[in-house]
Amino acid sequence: MDKQSPPTSFGVFKPVGHVLIQFANLRDLEGAAEAIERLGVPLADIVMYTPRQMIEQIDKEMAAASGFAAIGQEINLSKAHRAAAEMGRHWLLVAAPGQEQAQQIADTAHAWRAERGQYYGRFIIEELIEHPDDLPQVAESPDRGLDSQSPSGTEEERMVRHETAHARR
Repeated sequence: MDKQSPPTSFGVFKPVGHVLIQFANLRDLEGAAEAIERLGVPLADIVMYTPRQMIEQIDKEMAAASGFAAIGQEINLSKAHRAAAEMGRHWLLVAAPGQEQAQQIADTAHAWRAERGQYYGRFIIEELIEHPDDLPQVAESPDRGLDSQSPSGTEEERMVRHETAHARR
């Protein structure tokens, strides 16, 4: 995978057959990358994105996105990724030839405090890292706004859900 020409669908980032993993800091990202490499994933199949790189990529794609990109959840995810990048988040993009490998990669990254892990299939993008206060995954559309599970523009809603869940215990 080449950051200079990332895979897209209708002009928006869609790396089919890859897991996109989000981290709060570079230290955890680097630890996860090493652990994923120990799983047997070639270093050439692991790409790191800094917050600045993600913002630049998303801005470029949004300017060129086709109207058809609004059909799936890619636009919302890109907006959520951009909001997270503005908060300083980092990413690993890892090739995963199948669901089983994708889950193994996400589980390994989660042990390194990964916040999100999304597997890009041909027709669906699946969240692989679950949190106790997550909402069920639903079909996305641009009308629904940013992805509700992301630490992004809907962080306040997530905090309210988290506090409510803890208050019930």
